[in-house]
This record gives sequence, C-alpha cells and structure tokens, in this order.
Amino acid sequence: MLITKFPEETQKFEVQVYKKPESIKNLRESHVPFSGSPRKHPYNPDRVILITDPYSTITSYYEFKTEDISYVEALANLVNIEGEIVNMARIWVKKKSVATRASLFVVEDTTA
Repeated sequence: MLITKFPEETQKFEVQVYKKPESIKNLRESHVPFSGSPRKHPYNPDRVILITDPYSTITSYYEFKTEDISYVEALANLVNIEGEIVNMARIWVKKKSVATRASLFVVEDTTA
C-alpha cells in the first residue's frame, strides 16, 4: 500500500450524529474534540480515520476506535477549486483513549 495515497483510497464516512449528550459541560470534562474529514478505515470496521486538513499538501490524520467516540457533530463542508466536496465533522473522543496520529512526509537528503 502506497502511504501517500492512503487518504484517497479510503471510502468516505457518512457522518451519523450520535445522540446529543445531556450535558455539554460533562462532555467537555470527559472527552476531547477533534475536527477533520472522517473516513472509513480501509480494513478495520471498528476504527475511524479523521484527516485533519484534506486539501493541505502536508497531510496528517488520526485513527480512533469507534467505541471511543461518544458524539459527532457535522461541520461545514469544504469545497476545492475543482468543486469536489469533502464532509467535515467534529468528533468527541473519551479521554485516556489510545489513538494513532500520523503525518506523511517525503524522505529527502537536506544536506545537498
């Protein structure tokens, strides 16, 4: 699998807003929000990928277990110059959950 194509190879993840929490204050105390474009994990249905800035040349993403996500908010969609639309969301993840953060880069010799 070619890592630089990873975000494009995953399917879009339709945002399904979870039941609104009874107390936003309690949610803020027990969860951390992350914003980005949610995608289905390419081979694990129990995980979600969140691309932080899908149109940036410096791509980074998070990977979370779906069971650690308690609430999802739909955000305004992004549209690029070609008219392609990307869904954006804010997900609330339980504190102390284990997640993955990845940043892609090109390996270069910087001494030249």
